[in-house]
Amino acid sequence: MHALTHPVAARTLPGRLIKVNHAGEHGAVNIYRAQALVCRLTAPNLVPQLREFRRHEEGHRERFRVYLEQSRVRRCRSYHFCGVGGYVLGFITALFGKSAVAATTVAVESVVLRHLEHQLHQLAGLDQAAHASVTAIVDEEREHHDSANLELLQGKIWPRILMPIVSGATEFVIWMGLKL
Repeated sequence: MHALTHPVAARTLPGRLIKVNHAGEHGAVNIYRAQALVCRLTAPNLVPQLREFRRHEEGHRERFRVYLEQSRVRRCRSYHFCGVGGYVLGFITALFGKSAVAATTVAVESVVLRHLEHQLHQLAGLDQAAHASVTAIVDEEREHHDSANLELLQGKIWPRILMPIVSGATEFVIWMGLKL
């Protein structure tokens, strides 16, 4: 039986997706927080954009928190792991400068956008509030991706090294969150 046709799965899928999204947004807040801190030294011109992106992610996290509260769904067990992992990732990548920061954003947002688009299809007709929560953040996530993509400098080594690693790690964290 397909997960979406099973009555229990149909009731729990939106909560599972949104709680993983909530944890992921917590990770993203901390990526941008750490990057802004380090970039004050390594790439000061990026700090205003990183702070703006962090504010977007804080809004996304809050939107998902409200959904979870209203649906009486506990946050994901990976919430704190995502926060600490995001901070460490942001701190380390910012040490390598603008190109590494951009590569990290593009890698994370590419994975996130792919998952959000899939979720929109899964949630359509299943849970309007969850669908609306995901729909509300897609444009800002795409803006982060596209802005960072413009920042990537041709011929730099960091994008080639970081993007597959960060993409794989992001996929793993999402997978792990859905299993918890």
